[in-house]
Amino acid sequence: MASPSDLRYTDTHEWVRDNGDGTVTIGITEHAQEALGELVYAELPQAGRSVAKGEAVAVVESTKAASDVYAPLAGEVLVANETLADAPQTVNTAPYTEGWLYTLRPADPAALAGLLTAAAYDAGPGA
Repeated sequence: MASPSDLRYTDTHEWVRDNGDGTVTIGITEHAQEALGELVYAELPQAGRSVAKGEAVAVVESTKAASDVYAPLAGEVLVANETLADAPQTVNTAPYTEGWLYTLRPADPAALAGLLTAAAYDAGPGA
């Protein structure tokens, strides 16, 4: 499956959607959720938290393993997807839509351009 071309990606399997209003939405890729298996728990960051690029900001846990989710950009967490508290498996069924993890206001919006394109992700870490 090709990754959505309107998103940017990290080599640690996070995706980033530019919301067009100075914010981004972040989740984990199809590749990541497949590797993890069915999610049973998601620990998400609190609104107002400042994060550094590369910092572990969330944890997703499956029946196989727990995995850190890293901040693809530095910035401030605006909101977490609270519906995942009761339905973490949404990340498995809809990783690029309803299974998003949190929104962020990037400290440097231009940094988004430095992330991987879908083609680069699919040819590299997402292969």
